[in-house]
Amino acid sequence: MAELHRPIRSHKHRKNEMTETTFLRRVILKNYRSIATCDIDLEPLTFFVGPNGSGKSSFLDALRLVTDSLRTSLDHALRDRGGINEVRRRSAGHPTHFGIRLEFTLPDGDQGHYAFRVASRPGGGFRIQDEECVVAGFAGNGSISRFRVADGEVALSLPHVAPPATLDRLYLVTISGLEPFRTIYDALSRMGFYNLNPDRIRDLQGPDAGDVLNRDGDNLASVFDQITRTEPEIADRIIEYLGKIVPGIVGVDSRAIGPKETLEFRQEIVGSAYPWKFLASSMSDGTLRAFGILVALFQSARSNQNRVPIVGIEEPEIALHPAAAGVLLDSLRDASHFTQVIVTSHSPDLLDNEDIPPEAIRAIVANRGTTSIGPLTPQTRRILAEHLFTGGELLRQNRLEPDPAFVQAAASRQLRLFDEGRP
Repeated sequence: MAELHRPIRSHKHRKNEMTETTFLRRVILKNYRSIATCDIDLEPLTFFVGPNGSGKSSFLDALRLVTDSLRTSLDHALRDRGGINEVRRRSAGHPTHFGIRLEFTLPDGDQGHYAFRVASRPGGGFRIQDEECVVAGFAGNGSISRFRVADGEVALSLPHVAPPATLDRLYLVTISGLEPFRTIYDALSRMGFYNLNPDRIRDLQGPDAGDVLNRDGDNLASVFDQITRTEPEIADRIIEYLGKIVPGIVGVDSRAIGPKETLEFRQEIVGSAYPWKFLASSMSDGTLRAFGILVALFQSARSNQNRVPIVGIEEPEIALHPAAAGVLLDSLRDASHFTQVIVTSHSPDLLDNEDIPPEAIRAIVANRGTTSIGPLTPQTRRILAEHLFTGGELLRQNRLEPDPAFVQAAASRQLRLFDEGRP
């Protein structure tokens, strides 16, 4: 399907704008759920492709754990997942901890990393063994700000203002009032990961500020109302894509029903001079999911301070007709001009486009309960680069697998979470 025209792009965007949306450049995971080791670079738009149960959701969940821990608390984030024993990897080696390292580039060009390791305690408790954050001010005067916390004690802090640390609370929350840690705290806490629930979208929704879409879409009416009021061009773009996915839809409005809100869709009907109006309660799962995905993707095109630096979407093709996959891909690529996009999928239809670069695909497989994640094999990358097959065709042939040399190298070497001290 041909790519839609009239992309929403400011005249300020430069030719290398795609690279400017890459917030997370590299992710290292150790002993998180089914993932023993993982060392992955991310693109402005990255597809994680693999069969059901391979560990795609585990990768996104590790990133979401960071956001949840900063928005609420690490204790709440772990309890929401069943406790640390449900998060740390279960294996014959009985690892007692898990670790996460995120290497980032901030919008102003500053770079750095944020990492922590959490260990289990008897009885299901936990403690933060280590935590480190480094922000190098390349965009400013070249200064470096950093902190390192080990076993609840501040081991290093630049600048030297160092509030006390604890064993059960991430120190980034404590020090977030200080620049530049505030900037990275805001960015990590605003990452958005979506598993949209059509039933929650159908329900009458309570009023909301509408700044950031919630994970299940239960404030979708408020978010779209804000977009319509502040950035009507973006709202029109969302409707344009939705009309290609669900033919006949020409508009969506937020509608108040007493103290609640809902969505009202306008759809052309054969034989009628004017579009008919349908409340969200009357719309199909596919229509509601598609609309929610589009709003999640384009919410960061607004020129406000509540930018979502990463949008992660699990299996966006669910409940959509295969013919809509091309339009969905267009919307993902368009949105990646404004925010970094991560997609998990096992849909050949979504990858049936020869313009998807091989470096944008990460393959995931599971062997005896252990997940392996990596770039495609050199041979597969060459096949895609030469347009001999599409990613979808290779997926149908079960030929999208991670490079075994890359996976083995990541598993055999000691992946360092921290720059100093313990590995």
